[in-house]
Amino acid sequence: MKTFGIALLTFVVAGATAAQTTPPVQKPQPDQQTIKVNATLVNTVFTVADKNGKGKFITNLKQDDFKVYEDDKLQTITNFSTETNLPLSITLLVDTSGSIRDKLTLEQEAAIEFFYQILHRGKDKGMVISFDSGVDVQQEFTDDPEVLANSIRKIRAGGGTSLFDAVYLAINERLAKEPDNRRKVIILISDGDDNSSRISQTETLEMAQRHNVIIYCISTNQSAYFGSKEQDRGDKVLKTLSSETGGRALFPLKVADVSNDFRDIGEELRSQYSIGYVPTKSDDATFRRLRIDVVSNKNYRTRARSGYYSPKPSSSQ
Repeated sequence: MKTFGIALLTFVVAGATAAQTTPPVQKPQPDQQTIKVNATLVNTVFTVADKNGKGKFITNLKQDDFKVYEDDKLQTITNFSTETNLPLSITLLVDTSGSIRDKLTLEQEAAIEFFYQILHRGKDKGMVISFDSGVDVQQEFTDDPEVLANSIRKIRAGGGTSLFDAVYLAINERLAKEPDNRRKVIILISDGDDNSSRISQTETLEMAQRHNVIIYCISTNQSAYFGSKEQDRGDKVLKTLSSETGGRALFPLKVADVSNDFRDIGEELRSQYSIGYVPTKSDDATFRRLRIDVVSNKNYRTRARSGYYSPKPSSSQ
């Protein structure tokens, strides 16, 4: 088991790796400034569901069914595909704080079943990280579900909750290094009530958006605590992390339902689209808001990351 050091929390991330840049070849003129103009291709994975049909996934749409907007300005779609079989890089983050002690066993078994069902050997891979007051890597990326299962079974409940630290470091130290042709996913099992992180929620979301990581959250809150300040705060965190990255927050009524939630996530990961465009606005290192509309059916809704960080424009003398 590898423990993340505190020093890692001071790491500063620059640039936007979620966007691919290809500078055109230019012939410099003597005694003149050379400006490098980046043409940024923005790719976004998203899900379409029937809002009137209990969230049923829609997988048979074409490029003409969609319109993409950046900061409310219509963009021209250059790439489109149905991503039903894209390689997956999945990081399971398990909250092991004392508040989930009595639910841990069933959650472990549900996670193990998920990895056996979702991973394709030689193609997909998963890793396991647990967190309480610290963040521990239980298993590095592997395509072997049995190895992942063994690491999950060894997880034990601990103390506080460093949720934001765990998500930030999982991306910064692992998922950010995964190739762009893989779907980068975090599945977070937690009550959402962070009480010991040094990284903020804002920093965590920025890290996820920069590296195009989708976060799915499975709540460990119980119905007996509905209405408490701690649960309300935790639920809001889980909803924000998932909605801003194009994932989903799931709130099982009982621990036995967690297995069904894992199956829903697995189905969704194999029922998504990918869309790409070159922005009409030049790179300027700002956050750009994204919106994808289904123009062919008003009963369909999309779920995608809320935006991305444009790369810094580059210039040289």
